[in-house]
Amino acid sequence: MAKDKNPNIQTIAENRKARFSYEVLDTLEAGIVLTGTEVKSLREGHANIQEAYASIEDGECWLINSYIQEYSAGNRFNHEPRRKRKLLISKRELSRFAQSIEREGMTLVPLKLYFNERGLAKLQVAVARGKKLHDKRETAKKRDWNREKARLLKQSG
Repeated sequence: MAKDKNPNIQTIAENRKARFSYEVLDTLEAGIVLTGTEVKSLREGHANIQEAYASIEDGECWLINSYIQEYSAGNRFNHEPRRKRKLLISKRELSRFAQSIEREGMTLVPLKLYFNERGLAKLQVAVARGKKLHDKRETAKKRDWNREKARLLKQSG
């Protein structure tokens, strides 16, 4: 588990490929409805949101295909690792996101799963547009150039 800029926030899982594959337009912090064994497993850092996505169904937002490993000390009441999890978003923000998704062909992508300063599990969700292949190449070129530039500046002075 990595530490953020704020020392009270504890990152559990991050979707690092999302910023490469998608153009992030707007972000939102959402709460998640979890069971007890899921929270304990998250505290141990056993989660993955790489293949996850969010969808709006019947006026509610759901996190689909996220993986939270079963709790090691759990018993027969342990949770299902890849179950749908409800996201807690206000109606106003949900309707704003739903409109942008329907109208402009966007998608909801989870970026980061973390515990906030109060110890509550939160998910950073983004409205994003998928990048085309040439956009991904351009991103890679910029990243490589910035690395090379930093290397040259470090060598010269």
